[in-house]
Amino acid sequence: MDINKIFKTHKFRLSQSYISDYLEKISSIPENNEIKILKEIISFIDLTTLEGSDTKEKIKNLCLKALAPVPKDIILPSCAAICVYPVFIRYAKTILKNSNIKLATVGASFPSGQYQKEVKFFDVKHSLKDGADEIDIVISRGEFLSGNYQYVYNEIREIKQICSTHSLKQKKNIKLKVILETGELLNNENIWNASILSMYAGADFIKTSTGKIPASATPDAVLIMAKAIKEFYLKRRKQIGIKPAGGIRTVEDALKYYSIVKNVLGKKWLSNEYFRIGASSLLDNIISHLEKLKI
Repeated sequence: MDINKIFKTHKFRLSQSYISDYLEKISSIPENNEIKILKEIISFIDLTTLEGSDTKEKIKNLCLKALAPVPKDIILPSCAAICVYPVFIRYAKTILKNSNIKLATVGASFPSGQYQKEVKFFDVKHSLKDGADEIDIVISRGEFLSGNYQYVYNEIREIKQICSTHSLKQKKNIKLKVILETGELLNNENIWNASILSMYAGADFIKTSTGKIPASATPDAVLIMAKAIKEFYLKRRKQIGIKPAGGIRTVEDALKYYSIVKNVLGKKWLSNEYFRIGASSLLDNIISHLEKLKI
């Protein structure tokens, strides 16, 4: 596929003033809907731990929290997924057995993207064999910023084909989430082009960040990605998911991203099939906020 032709078809046209004005316009959430929305957001969370100090005990507690955010509380929904390193897939699978919570993991290129393709492919195959439901990969930013768009496209495409093959074998829908690492893409046009490229290559979700660099998810980046998803949908009639991740901790953060998705993409995206939030401490902060509201 001719990537430059794709970029010409989907030209970036969002000025910084437009982005700023749009975000200001949609910033408020009606107070009477806040409780309902926060409960929804819990069901969108990919509860995540990706630390070198992770242990089986930590993974177990993460899984149990995803299953029941508040012990014995049947009012709050469970989270959408947990995301762990590949070494914990089999163990986490046993704890999440018979639940609807998806098990996500990161590819071998996480977080740098600077690995040989063959290593990435082997790692994805191994993770899927171990039982992962979703694969989060990072684009090769160095190649992208060097203008080697075809390389980035081909890499995503091949990993998508691996996921599709395993989907058929295992009779389940394995999702591929492509992390753009927007904080390293230098400008808004690159965020747009990386979004478009990833979707044409086969991404089921596009995701902002690894959470491993200081510049993680931002409202500007998520708005650009949502606009790219909308344009792709109107052109190809294919619904692609969006996942803000990295540095999302507060209720205010979560409500901002909910508002962007609702206003740009609409109600069709307000389910965990198409909207996720990658976070570790956000869930506790939402629960604390709901408790203050006497829920």
